[in-house]
Amino acid sequence: MKIMSNEQLVAAYRDAEKQGSNQDWIQMLKKELTSRGLRPFRKS
Repeated sequence: MKIMSNEQLVAAYRDAEKQGSNQDWIQMLKKELTSRGLRPFRKS
């Protein structure tokens, strides 16, 4: 995986979820998000 900023990582995860992309890609992005302590969606 190429190096991404936090904002790029969150945007990539949101796009992958929205498009229903490859589940392996989504899981890898989610794992990276949690390792960085990020949440892809804001709490309402």
